[in-house]
Amino acid sequence: MTAQKNRHMKKNIKKVLREELDYQGLTVKELAAKSEVAKGAIDSYLGKQASMPPADTAVRLANALGVTVEYLLSGQDSTRESTKPFFSSPKKRSLLRIFDELVPEDQKLALDFVKLLKKNRDEQKEDAL
Repeated sequence: MTAQKNRHMKKNIKKVLREELDYQGLTVKELAAKSEVAKGAIDSYLGKQASMPPADTAVRLANALGVTVEYLLSGQDSTRESTKPFFSSPKKRSLLRIFDELVPEDQKLALDFVKLLKKNRDEQKEDAL
């Protein structure tokens, strides 16, 4: 592996790991317990001098986070290319996670509210023309 590619992967794992922790609402300590990876090791992957985890550690971290090793290391997942544009945004994933936690009646209310917002926005755009 070239030094440039290795630096790129270190940058990606740091970014992806931080995004996943934030998205899932996990602390480093919680991920350490869930993955059985030492907290200090995870801190080193997130630190200024981000290091690359060994393969077995990457597998444990990816499994604990519910992502592929490919995604954890590169920020890309070729098995989910068709959903990548939508699910690549932490805000969108967060919205879906919250939506999934609602009871069905509240999900319907939330969906109706979002549809109303969109309708109002569309009408404002038409009025501006």
